[in-house]
Amino acid sequence: MNIIRKIFSKSRSLEDGIFFDAIHEVLGFAPITIEYYKKAFTHRSSNKLDERGNAINYERLEFLGDAMLSSVIAAHLFNKAPEGDEGYLTKMRSKIVSREHLNELGKDFNLVRFIESKVPLQHFGDNIHGNIFESLVGAIYLDRGYEYCEKFIQKRVVIPYVDIARLEGKVISYKSLLIEWCQKEKKHFHYDIFEDNGIDGQRLFGVKLSIDDKVIAKARATSKKKAEEKASQRAYFAFQNLIDNK
Repeated sequence: MNIIRKIFSKSRSLEDGIFFDAIHEVLGFAPITIEYYKKAFTHRSSNKLDERGNAINYERLEFLGDAMLSSVIAAHLFNKAPEGDEGYLTKMRSKIVSREHLNELGKDFNLVRFIESKVPLQHFGDNIHGNIFESLVGAIYLDRGYEYCEKFIQKRVVIPYVDIARLEGKVISYKSLLIEWCQKEKKHFHYDIFEDNGIDGQRLFGVKLSIDDKVIAKARATSKKKAEEKASQRAYFAFQNLIDNK
């Protein structure tokens, strides 16, 4: 087996050999078809096409990896939380495979170092980390099948990151939580959104969150959604005792 690996390693280019070793370290096992993994980190800006004229980038693998993650996590929760009903299991799975959590995973593995792109990395948003983590999972499935894919998710995601007791108390969306509380308490709330250009010329969005006609929190971010979520989080902490006791 070692002789065969040496033969294959000699036939690879130096660049492919470095990439192979780095991916091997991330996966915990040796890839068979390295092209799957190269595709998993190819951004659409590279404008690559296969012999049939189909785009070569990570987006289809991202779709596949998302499905694999959902499947393995769903099975894990089903076995580990036998008392949980469908709603509970769905909510817990959403927390584990949330965009925020997947972004954290991608960052922990430093997957952006592998990206091939004509767009500078600093121009990507946070979601790039979660996107390529999903595409990596998709590549594993194509390369080694469901068994290896499941083992990778268990070893790299479930064991180090999935703590059901902790996740039960994790807030997915502060905005949703705050709106739900306002509706139950019959409080009037309003998000006032406005464009706010930063000192470096970057386009930002400002938000003022009012509850019962009183401004409770303000926030700025690069998108309306992020600004609303940030303002909602600040408002949540202002009313945390009242919200958590309901």
